[in-house]
Amino acid sequence: METASSIYVAGHNGLAGSAIVRALRRLGHNNLILRARAELDLCDAAAVNAFFAAERPEYVFLAAAKVGGILANSTWPADFLRDNLAIQINVIDAAWRNGCRKLEFLGSSCIYPKFAPQPIREESMLTGELEPTNEWYAVAKIAGIKMAQAYRKQHGFNAISLMPTNLYGPGDRFDPASSHVLPAMIRKFHEAKTEGRQQVVLWGTGTPRREFLHVDDLAEAALLLMQKYDSPEIINVGTGEDLTIRELAGLIGEAVGFTGTIAYDATKPDGTPRKLLDVTRLKATGWTPKIPLREGIAETYRWYLT
Repeated sequence: METASSIYVAGHNGLAGSAIVRALRRLGHNNLILRARAELDLCDAAAVNAFFAAERPEYVFLAAAKVGGILANSTWPADFLRDNLAIQINVIDAAWRNGCRKLEFLGSSCIYPKFAPQPIREESMLTGELEPTNEWYAVAKIAGIKMAQAYRKQHGFNAISLMPTNLYGPGDRFDPASSHVLPAMIRKFHEAKTEGRQQVVLWGTGTPRREFLHVDDLAEAALLLMQKYDSPEIINVGTGEDLTIRELAGLIGEAVGFTGTIAYDATKPDGTPRKLLDVTRLKATGWTPKIPLREGIAETYRWYLT
């Protein structure tokens, strides 16, 4: 992938896509093809085919997806399954048909079984039942992975699949109805602070363990793997370290400046007990994350305030 190569970033306004665009531009890639949702509906097969036929990008980062936390997944299961399947089918097929040299598909660590051995190796996919609170999204992502592998097997299409852990950072969503745990906490703590409330109530027990990766670190890994990784096997992208939701809440409360108490509503779901990725395969490429969680949370809160 040369600096003059034509590169399409699907989902460039989203959390991961916007970070990939920033990373590409930092490295001098200026021949970027970008389309907002209002300009190109990736669920519309005819529109996607026409776009690829006209633009014929050499490289594609497929970062577009319908995403959300436990509440959103539970509320709109059909939308999560339908929209993500449509996006993946349309983009992967059109990219292959129009001569794309390489496509990188961003999956999710939620593809792994709820009780997968920790840390989770790539081989754990499809070895057990999924976490019920996000199975619709997970099933769609698994289908995207298998589609990339099938197009490689049948057509020789160079498509790779990355499995990022929980992402956060500038560009995240803070809407309580659709956000993931870290940005949702930032908003809750901020609103409690500004309203003078002395307690924040969080979902679940606070005991599940989660791994978090700053989205700019994910982008650096995505560019490196586009250049260096050509295996049909999926590859985990994470830090290899995790912490409890209670510990995360402490870090966020500190960053926001909230000095009250934190309570937990155990009637609400916890989700998967633990989700830590084995990043041995990724580390073999020479990549390591650069942004510590405490620093990344503080930066994300500053971005939220603006």
